[in-house]
Amino acid sequence: APAPAPAAAAPAPRQPQAAPGARESVTLRIDSAVLAHFQKDGPGWQDRINDALKAIASA
Repeated sequence: APAPAPAAAAPAPRQPQAAPGARESVTLRIDSAVLAHFQKDGPGWQDRINDALKAIASA
């Protein structure tokens, strides 16, 4: 019996392109003191971290 034909390589799945201003979920390891600093003012601490990083990235 003839050998089975090798399977064609499937194309890699495409990652969806993020919309401008869209956020991406990540896991980030930071010092506990840094986390406490941003959490001390309550809800919105993730936004405050994002704003601080955005300011540094655009400097």
